[in-house]
Amino acid sequence: MTEPAENPITGRTVAVLGGTGPQGRGLARRWAAAGLRVVIGSRDAERASATAADLAEATGGDVTGADNAGAAAAGDVVVVAVPWDGHGELLKSLAEPLAGKVVVDCVNPLGFDKRGAYALPVEEGSASEQAAALLSDSRVVCAFNSVSAVVLEDPEVASVDTDVLVLGEDREATDLVQALADTIPGVRGLYGGRLRNAHQIEALTANLISINRRYKAHAGIRITDV
Repeated sequence: MTEPAENPITGRTVAVLGGTGPQGRGLARRWAAAGLRVVIGSRDAERASATAADLAEATGGDVTGADNAGAAAAGDVVVVAVPWDGHGELLKSLAEPLAGKVVVDCVNPLGFDKRGAYALPVEEGSASEQAAALLSDSRVVCAFNSVSAVVLEDPEVASVDTDVLVLGEDREATDLVQALADTIPGVRGLYGGRLRNAHQIEALTANLISINRRYKAHAGIRITDV
């Protein structure tokens, strides 16, 4: 009988830049609960450490905190969950510690006005493509853009009912990020194409925000017949 293949994410350290914000904190909570080593990154190392201590207590997991540069250096896989306004500047400053690593960008360039959320134009095409341009020695993957932070952070939600579309140029990197998605109960990671289509995934979040406001929900996406 053939033994099942080892999960490629097993034994890896996941760093979350912007891990004190709702999205980053929610993802970190789920990965810590799944038994992964997690490093919370923030502009403020003390705030990162305080958030890490709270998550470690809540999940029983291995969670530590550092400034964003320290987290980038510590992570085998580094998730970028920072505000769009500081995205490019931060990644440019971290190109060296992120070299050779899988970098997962889940940033959505969105604007908001009285009509609601809308997608912002990005010179490179998308946040993920901007990341790839700035991090030429990293393997950049687009994923986790449309997972509800409210659901991720809610300890009463045992299973997160959503698919995560994973986009990238490197098969090994996208497979690894799909496995990272699969560690969250209820979540399924699915390959969604090349980075040139990341703008569609990022912009879709504006539609989900509109759905959530209309129906007072925390909507996600499911892909059928796969």
